Amino acid sequence: MSQNENIHKVMEIIEHHRICMLTTVGDDGAIMGWPMTVTKVEDNGELWFFSSTGTGPVAAIGTEARVNLSFGGKNEWLSVHGSAVVITSEPKARELWNEAAAAFYPNGPESKDLVLVRVRPDGAQYWEAPGGAISTIFQWAKARLTGEVIDAGESQKVEL
Repeated sequence: MSQNENIHKVMEIIEHHRICMLTTVGDDGAIMGWPMTVTKVEDNGELWFFSSTGTGPVAAIGTEARVNLSFGGKNEWLSVHGSAVVITSEPKARELWNEAAAAFYPNGPESKDLVLVRVRPDGAQYWEAPGGAISTIFQWAKARLTGEVIDAGESQKVEL
């Protein structure tokens, strides 16, 4: 695949699987994962999330900007690495506002504890297993019976 096709594939996976695990490194060096929902993907590839002051991911990002986002589905997985920053901007929150956010922030974009997390990706890696989980199980069984190496699908690294 070309670089443009790979970038398109990365964006397609994100659009299909809006919930991811945001992995951070805490000030004690502990690696932690936080479920997050992508609010928006900008044309330049930046990803935006809503969060709250005082939460684990916000505290960790304040200590270490390097993060990883992990997305998964039935037959595709994506890992995106980059840097994150916490932003307090009511106008940007208003721009990104959606009904799902209202469940967490009933006072709307003006909520005093609402912050935004922006992730600028540096690169990604995705995997595709054609046919999904059933096909993978079949491939595993076939490999075990025949002694052949399993065909687990394709993987591509992408610079963003």
